[in-house]
Amino acid sequence: MSNTDPGVQGESPFAYGSPVSADPRVRLDAPSFAADPHRVYEDMRRHGPLVQVELAPGVPATLVIGYQVAVQILNDEDHFPADSRRWEKNAAPGCPMVPMLGYRPNALRTAGAEHDRYRRTIIAALETVDLHKVHDAVARAAEALINTFCDRGTADLQIDYAYPLTFRVLSELMGFPEDAAAAAYEGMAAMLEGVGAEEGQQRFVEALIGVVQQKQAEPGDDLTSALLRHPDGLDLMEMVNQAALLFSMGTEPTCNLILNALLLLMTDEQYGGGVLSGAVATRDAIDAVLFEDPPLANWCVSYPRQPQLVGDTWLPADQPVVISLAACNNDPVVRGDRGGNRSHLAWGAGPHACPAQSLALTIASQGIDLLLDALPDIRSQVPVQDLDWRPGQFHRALVALPVQFPPCPPMRLA
Repeated sequence: MSNTDPGVQGESPFAYGSPVSADPRVRLDAPSFAADPHRVYEDMRRHGPLVQVELAPGVPATLVIGYQVAVQILNDEDHFPADSRRWEKNAAPGCPMVPMLGYRPNALRTAGAEHDRYRRTIIAALETVDLHKVHDAVARAAEALINTFCDRGTADLQIDYAYPLTFRVLSELMGFPEDAAAAAYEGMAAMLEGVGAEEGQQRFVEALIGVVQQKQAEPGDDLTSALLRHPDGLDLMEMVNQAALLFSMGTEPTCNLILNALLLLMTDEQYGGGVLSGAVATRDAIDAVLFEDPPLANWCVSYPRQPQLVGDTWLPADQPVVISLAACNNDPVVRGDRGGNRSHLAWGAGPHACPAQSLALTIASQGIDLLLDALPDIRSQVPVQDLDWRPGQFHRALVALPVQFPPCPPMRLA
C-alpha cells in the first residue's frame, strides 16, 4: 500500500503532493456540510477513496472515504502514526485545529512505545469498572432526569436527558466533583467545536489538574484513582491527559450516540416498533446508528512522517489523514445486509481502536431503554429533515431533539 522511497517520487506516474481534490475543496466545519454530510460524501466518491478537504480555513487534510483503504491505514501505525508533533510544529500561528489535534501525552495522540504505555494504563483502569455499578449509576441518573420533565409532556432530549445523563455517569465513574466536571466539559466542548478553542483547552486542563491532585491526596474507587495506581507510574501531566481522554471520549460521543439512536427509534418503524415490541434489540438499533450516523463521523487522525503512496495517490508528509468513519461505513463497495453485522468502523480499528466500547454501549443502551420504558409513546416534535445539526469537523451531533409524549407523574425506575 505504501512506498516511501524518495527516489520513486520524481519517477512515479501517480499524482504527488495531495489526493485528488473535490472542487471546490470541502470545509468540514461548514454548516452546509453538517446539514447533509452523506450527500457530500456521495459527491466526493467520484474522486476515489481519498479526497482533499479543509478542517478549517488554510488547514488542509486528506479525508478517507473508502472502507478498505481506511482499514489498511488504521492497521498501519508505522506509516500512519497518530503523533501530530511535526504537523503542529509547522501549523500557522493561531491555527484553530491545534488545541483539538495537537500532541498530547495520551493514548490517542502518540505512537509506538509511548502509545503502548498509555493505552496499557487506560485498559487496566477500564478493567476495574464494575458494569453492574454502571447500570446503577445510569438508572439513578435516568430516573432523576426523566422525573424533571415527564409531567410536562415535552422535553429537549439533548439538554434534558442525553447530555446530563452521560455527564453525571462519567463524572461519577471518574470521581470528578460536580464543579470540576462542568468546567472540564465546557472546555472540551469549546475545543471540539473550534470556538474559543485555546481558552477551552486551558479550562479543561486546569479542571483536570485539580481533580488529579485531589485524587493523589485522597484516592477512591474511581477511574482516576485506578490510573494513579497503575505500576507504570504516570506523572501529573500524563495523568491529566489520560483522565482528559477518558472523560472527553466518554461524554460527548456517548451523548450523541444516545440522541442519534433515539432519533432513529422515533422515526424509523423498523427499529422503533421492533424495540418496543421486543422484536429488535436496542443494541441492533445502536449498531444501525454506528453504521449510518456514528457520533464521531470523522476521526482517527494520523500524520504520515514521509509521503505515502496509497493506491494511485501520494499523500503528503506531516498533513492530517482523517478517517471518515461515516463515509467508510456507507461505502457502496461493502454495503450490504447489516442484520447482526458489526463490521462498522465507528470504534476505529487497529492499535487505536476504542478500548471503552462496552462501557459506552452500557450507558447508551440502558439510557435509551429506561427512557422508552418510562415514555413509550415519545415522538419527535420536528420532522427529521427539519432538525438542525451542529457544525463541526469531527462529530455528528444534533443541536436539539425536541419531543412530545403523554404527560405522566414522576415514577420509580431504579
